[in-house]
Amino acid sequence: MANKDLIDKAVHDIETSQTSSATAAGQTKDDALVDTINQVFALFRINYHNQFYAAFNDTSLLNQAKRLWLDALRDYPVEYILLGARQIIEQSEYLPTLQKMISSCDEQGSRIGLPTPHDAYLQACMAPHPKAAQRWTHPAVYFAGQKTGWFDLENQNEKTTWPIFKRHYEELRRKVLWGEKLEIDVPPELPPPGKPPSKEERLKQMQALRKKLDL
Repeated sequence: MANKDLIDKAVHDIETSQTSSATAAGQTKDDALVDTINQVFALFRINYHNQFYAAFNDTSLLNQAKRLWLDALRDYPVEYILLGARQIIEQSEYLPTLQKMISSCDEQGSRIGLPTPHDAYLQACMAPHPKAAQRWTHPAVYFAGQKTGWFDLENQNEKTTWPIFKRHYEELRRKVLWGEKLEIDVPPELPPPGKPPSKEERLKQMQALRKKLDL
């Protein structure tokens, strides 16, 4: 079976397990994540055989790497991890680093409109007012900007605001990746200002007011 077929089967098996009685039988999100990391490393072993054994030349080192990846990829749905692994295998001849794997998982999020954290940050910094009425790549960008503070994003330097925005955005992105819907409440547009009264109309209004006040 080809590598792509193996990954497709893994994705299908996990999706099925998440909607079947297997979950009720006791499989937790952590269980599914552990299974996924094991599958990813198995796929990398098949595809990058020599590189894989050079990098992980003993069981202890391999298990340490798996624990590191497990912790770093915990916030991604298992489907994204497997799709990220497939993308790497299809595009690269080299065994990926953890950072490369994280970037690949991020790219899966872009398929539903989630930009990378720094692209989201730049979008939030440059958005004009009113913020809620803008066309955002994804609502998570707007809410991360709101939590960071629009005034700070416009007036403080990147060194100050980027870490704060990144933390808020990653929290929101995590929720979105796990299925939470975010919606922006757009305020209604104000009606256009009315035409000012003419000189004659103002005079009539004044005369009516004088008559009412018996002046």
